[in-house]
Amino acid sequence: MKLNRIKAVLDEKGIKQTWLAEQLGKSFSTVNAYACNRKQPSLEILNKIAGILQVSVKDLLADEKAAADKALRSAKKQINN
Repeated sequence: MKLNRIKAVLDEKGIKQTWLAEQLGKSFSTVNAYACNRKQPSLEILNKIAGILQVSVKDLLADEKAAADKALRSAKKQINN
């Protein structure tokens, strides 16, 4: 289950995980774990990431219900075609 959208936001902005790691003062492996949802950042780190990337914390959080609704609509559309 995806709990954050850090990787998606990085990709959208064309920013590398190594750069974010440097800005946070964290190791690449830690930032990679956040981006791949293997580990979740604390609220403090999430706020720092949001500030660095110039997005809201909400933009970094996954919206599982919206993703599930989108997948359901797509499946229904494929069935009806």
